[in-house]
Amino acid sequence: MIQSDLNVILPEIVIAIYAMLALLGAVYSGKDKMAGMLIWLTAGLFVAMAFWIGTTGAGTRMAFGGMFVDDGFSRFAKVMILLSAAAVLVMGQDYMARRDMLRFEYPVLVALCAVGMMMMVSAGDLMALYMGLELQSLALYVMASMRRDSVKSTEAGLKYFVLGALSSGLLLYGASLVYGYTGTTLFSGIIAAADGQAPLGLLLGLVFVVSGLAFKISAVPFHMWTPDVYEGSPTPVTAFFATAPKVAAMALFARVVHDAFGGVVGDWQQIVALLSVLSMFLGGFAAIGQTDIKRLMAYSSIAHMGFALMGLASGTAFGVQAMLIYMAIYVTMNIGTFAFILSMQKDGRPVTDIASLNLYSRSNPGRALAMLLLLFSLAGVPPLVGFFGKFYVLRAAYDAGLIWLAVLGVIASVIGAFYYLRIVYYMYFGEETDALDPPRSPVLWGFLMASAAIMLLGVVNLFGIEGAAQAAAATLVN
Repeated sequence: MIQSDLNVILPEIVIAIYAMLALLGAVYSGKDKMAGMLIWLTAGLFVAMAFWIGTTGAGTRMAFGGMFVDDGFSRFAKVMILLSAAAVLVMGQDYMARRDMLRFEYPVLVALCAVGMMMMVSAGDLMALYMGLELQSLALYVMASMRRDSVKSTEAGLKYFVLGALSSGLLLYGASLVYGYTGTTLFSGIIAAADGQAPLGLLLGLVFVVSGLAFKISAVPFHMWTPDVYEGSPTPVTAFFATAPKVAAMALFARVVHDAFGGVVGDWQQIVALLSVLSMFLGGFAAIGQTDIKRLMAYSSIAHMGFALMGLASGTAFGVQAMLIYMAIYVTMNIGTFAFILSMQKDGRPVTDIASLNLYSRSNPGRALAMLLLLFSLAGVPPLVGFFGKFYVLRAAYDAGLIWLAVLGVIASVIGAFYYLRIVYYMYFGEETDALDPPRSPVLWGFLMASAAIMLLGVVNLFGIEGAAQAAAATLVN
């Protein structure tokens, strides 16, 4: 029995053992000398694991009495998490090395964070959910404050830690209420107990659990940590925050509401729809006044999570499919955008002021064009791939009868277009200023160009992600 359980969680075991061995090896061999090699090793392991999970998994398997679920939905999310984590690790190496921030702990923390995220998307029980969530969160708290000589970085880590502890408290309180009213922590037991008509206490527990999860995806009104943490963290860490953990938290959100509360869709649909509207509009309006590109990306991520929640609010299999497609496109756009932000520097120092991009197209026309494609895609301008991401979630809301939500989504998308187009305006029609240093990293150039190319070429068939997302959603919502 234990042998079959261990086989199900083998990818997680491999990464966890690797993280511990890497930690021991780095400590005993001269610490930071190994940091560069560890980054490439960790990224290589992530890609190999993503390939293994994506090609060998079939059907639905349970481990530890249903606490861990390996199905099509979790495999789709894990592949996305591992590939985006690998990309961000490789992207940030040069930036960290130049600024003497490359510590061996960084790739080890990312590896442990990946184990937590993989645990989150496969959770079939409230205890497993909490274990994965905390493993991911504790690694993220440390990564946010990795720049020990920076007050902003220390502040970012502390704010994230304190507010994260508060959200964990909300989640645990909700989980205790759910357990009290159903007598079980297993999702399969909760859905059986809450089928059709849930008692008020159980719904209260659901509200607290959803609040705790909303914090992790930085949905309004639980978004307060996001701008400060994005701005204060080292930029490669910010890029990581904006990609893999968002996918894991959204996938966990979908699993909780469908696997544990799928019988009372009408009750949580209103909450998720409200979170969606608030996130889209607050993220959109708050981003307009930002002058720091990292803070702008923080508010942008809040708005994008609002759109992803719109797919989830529909309560249907197509809604989950739309959410998965949206998250895949969102992560790809963010990887390209942060590859650009990581290369922004003046006199050898990183800059994040949007005004520093004035007339950037004159000194770097190719990179400016790639960034333009990414910004248009983030804004949802057709025919770029970002438009199809928004189209899917809007259609999911419309098909589920949430026409008001779809209309508000279109309005929020128009508001969002303003702050993306403002950056384009700076790059092409801004005032004459001192030019940024010419970028020197071929790795960042490669990620930027590849991401921009995907935004353009993906319109043909979304690289087949539509079918994979549909199969993944079908295993979750049945």
